[in-house]
Amino acid sequence: MTTEPLVLGIESSCDETGVAFVRGNTLLTDAVASSVDLHARFGGVVPEVASRAHLEAMIPMMSRAAAEAGHALSDVDAVAVTSGPGLAGALMVGVAAAKAVAWALDKPLYGVNHLAAHVCADVLDHGPLPSPTVALLVSGGHTDLLLVNDIATDITALGRTIDDAAGEAFDKVARVLGLPYPGGPEIDRLAVDGSPTAIAFPRGLTARKDLERHRYDFSFSGLKTAVVRYVQEQQRDGAQLNLPDIAASFSEAVADVLTRKAIDACQEYGIRNLQIGGGVTANRWLRAMAEERCAAAGIELRVPRIRLCTDNGAMVAALGSQIVQRGLPPSALDLGTDSSLPVEQVQM
Repeated sequence: MTTEPLVLGIESSCDETGVAFVRGNTLLTDAVASSVDLHARFGGVVPEVASRAHLEAMIPMMSRAAAEAGHALSDVDAVAVTSGPGLAGALMVGVAAAKAVAWALDKPLYGVNHLAAHVCADVLDHGPLPSPTVALLVSGGHTDLLLVNDIATDITALGRTIDDAAGEAFDKVARVLGLPYPGGPEIDRLAVDGSPTAIAFPRGLTARKDLERHRYDFSFSGLKTAVVRYVQEQQRDGAQLNLPDIAASFSEAVADVLTRKAIDACQEYGIRNLQIGGGVTANRWLRAMAEERCAAAGIELRVPRIRLCTDNGAMVAALGSQIVQRGLPPSALDLGTDSSLPVEQVQM
């Protein structure tokens, strides 16, 4: 096999069906079908609905990706698929599809970690990750601070959310404010016209007593509750809610905690590189604060384009490519799924 394998990547961990072709570190095509509109009326992702949407979208996305890449499925050197973490039923659809392709074409199969894949998406925009790198992963279901020595073999979790993930908090706060699902983009839009200092919302797990035990962990449940209580108090007093101020102050609180802990980790471990990924990275408050604080600390910030921050097949193919290039053995054809797969297990 050449040093730049052609890898098919399949992602189906939540509400996006992603299929992509990557050669080495170069993205050839990335086809994504989202079922977010199907979940909007429920105010969140419904696992059964997501699984059925994956079933309906998988073959069309494979056909589209192959056509856009100018390759047949038989051209690939390997098949990579998200095998965890994620929604159990949704993961099964993607893994079953990947197994079918790998078996039919006699290609090696690689079951990879969804969280590690989010970090690896950055190589498609900026080349190989420096070693070591601190990575901050911020999505709807995960908020993790990672020490990445090798994206394919050596990832250590420094901290993670102990309750609500950042993206989950955005959705819950949006619901309280009467905003549609998904809440992150709506809050981001409102926050542009608000003041980040209008309301002093709390910063979870940043007090001295918390840092002793949870230095790099995150908690957004208390922040969410503080927003709920603020809204209730304003409504009880008959005051008009200033939604932009609430959105800006909430966004500021989230970004402050995320970037503060990420910078602290870089400084403690003597690492001059910070990579941020996951869907919440689209939040302009988080991006701006990360840029400002990294510049002040002399840390290089790497953030992939927004399309690569959300769930997609490109990140899965990219991680599969890294594994193949290191000559690591493939997964077995009886590969299973693990909805709670730890980030330290890059490959199943």
